Amino acid sequence: MSEYILEAQGIEKSFPGVKALDKVDFAVRRGEVHALVGENGAGKSTLMMVLGGVYVPEAGEVHVDGKAVRFRSPRDSIQSGIGIVFQELSLVPHLSVAENIYFNRQPVKLGGRIDRKRLQQLTTEMLARFGITHISPATLVRDLSIANQQVIEILKAMSEAPKIIVLDEPTSSLTEVEVARLFENIRRLQNEGISFVYISHHLNEVFEIADSVTVLRDGQKVVTAKVADVDEDFLISHMVGRSIENIYGSRAADAPLGEVIFRAENLTREGVFRDVSFDVREGEIVGFSGLVGAGRTEVARSIFGADPLTSGSMTLDGKPFCVNDCARAIKEKVGYMTEDRKTLGLFLDFDITQNFAANRLGGYVKHGMMCDGDLCFVSEQIVKDFRVVTSSIEKKVRELSGGNQQKVLLASWMSIDPKILFVDEPTRGVDVGAKWEIYQLLRNLAKEKRCGIVVISSDLPEILGLSDRIVVMKEGRVAGILDGSTATEKSVMKLAIGSGGEEDGNG
Repeated sequence: MSEYILEAQGIEKSFPGVKALDKVDFAVRRGEVHALVGENGAGKSTLMMVLGGVYVPEAGEVHVDGKAVRFRSPRDSIQSGIGIVFQELSLVPHLSVAENIYFNRQPVKLGGRIDRKRLQQLTTEMLARFGITHISPATLVRDLSIANQQVIEILKAMSEAPKIIVLDEPTSSLTEVEVARLFENIRRLQNEGISFVYISHHLNEVFEIADSVTVLRDGQKVVTAKVADVDEDFLISHMVGRSIENIYGSRAADAPLGEVIFRAENLTREGVFRDVSFDVREGEIVGFSGLVGAGRTEVARSIFGADPLTSGSMTLDGKPFCVNDCARAIKEKVGYMTEDRKTLGLFLDFDITQNFAANRLGGYVKHGMMCDGDLCFVSEQIVKDFRVVTSSIEKKVRELSGGNQQKVLLASWMSIDPKILFVDEPTRGVDVGAKWEIYQLLRNLAKEKRCGIVVISSDLPEILGLSDRIVVMKEGRVAGILDGSTATEKSVMKLAIGSGGEEDGNG
């Protein structure tokens, strides 16, 4: 019996103008967690699509459990023992949790009718494996948070009882607590003999959970190594072909914080968050941390005018600030970059230029007509400044990698010349190279434009690495405000999951 449960040899896959996979070899041992890393566009997702039966390769072979297989559909892959959790959720929003987990596999009674009682029992057992007791099997998926939808997607794959589970960015929407629970489940399933392919841009997770790691770059395998034998610098240098030091950057010595530009006092949205108070100075980066459901995103949306406030007051530049719609917020130079770039942030079927212009169309209109020449000129400059990898500014945003989509979204909000900008999960699902570029863009915005920036993130190292101050929320309230220079993962998590407490003050 082969030591490998999964072997892919000489895999090749091309798309018009791009060779996505070039003679890639990839093998996973029985019962191991094998990490797969690389920049966006390196070929990771394409390889998973091949293993998942979505793409048929032009060349190469795949062996599962020592037997040659050829997948012509996702069902072929599943029946061979491969379960894949793709980065883009594939759940059906208007169906229940139970119906999604056992989609097309519901238990039936004699006569072919669905056995609802058995379906609920099976789902309850699956939820319990993830330590979930607050979600009912009957809950509609559309009523769940993104984080909980991600959990349901993982449980759906687990319910197929696979030999190999492929997790593509599984923690992109999870909190530290939920990540720890996921890792507990991975280790337990490992002990039962299940193997994992773990794709992630979070290298700290690779070192925590993986046994082996393979690096892809430009469609080719660069290296495979034991995780115990390498460090983060080794992986980064092989991923991007160069060394990146201090990925988060630091505040420039010649860019001290200015006066308070934005202040929120006792903001309340009944049933969602209560008595939220904080301020942001010119050129300051304030991080918002807390568990999923703590109210971080909801506070930002209400400040931006997307959702109504019940009570509270705000000032911008020392003047009362109160908006009830997003257009007015943009006019007042307040921006909000959503965490859900595909659904709420970008116009995927529009080109790059149209997306850049979306937040300030009036700036490109003269005498009622769009100034296409001016817009194209500006777009070419933005693509260059933001290092958006594209063959043309006329390319549809849907066709860009996740990291380049995120840079287009950030650029569209920077184009309003904001006084304060809320960025919600700014690097979710992007590679380490794109992360570094986004961090530099945010730091330059704070330094050069003196913009106050609020970063909402479930990535605790990101919060600690970027923030001058950290607002920690718990159950819709501010549990504390920490100095970014002295805060630690322990001090943040103590506030996020502890018994609460009074604010430490805004200083």
